[in-house]
Amino acid sequence: MPVRPWSPEDLGRPTDGSWADVAFGLGEIHECEGDLGQAADWFRRAAESGHAAAALRLGSVLGRLADAGADGAAEDLLAEATRWLSGAQGIGTPDAIELITDMLNRHQRQAARRGLEPATAG
Repeated sequence: MPVRPWSPEDLGRPTDGSWADVAFGLGEIHECEGDLGQAADWFRRAAESGHAAAALRLGSVLGRLADAGADGAAEDLLAEATRWLSGAQGIGTPDAIELITDMLNRHQRQAARRGLEPATAG
């Protein structure tokens, strides 16, 4: 069977799987291309639709965005990542436990950075 070419107009009309699967796949593509912002957007859509793997990947991507200092919003990104990771199904899997451990380490590094910042006189 020949492969049918994909076009942006096909988005939302999956032939195999669900909307969440399509969003998850797009998140994977953007993550592989290094566009973590777009990856997070697509993983978030899939996770909001109940895609368990997307919730874990979203937590990971948000943590990496926080490490990169994305727009000075590291604390917000870490908080969102923690919410997704703590609520994900399959939280007892080794991959999930590793992601949660990484997230705790990120929180500690962020707290240490805050502790090293000079106090503002005001």
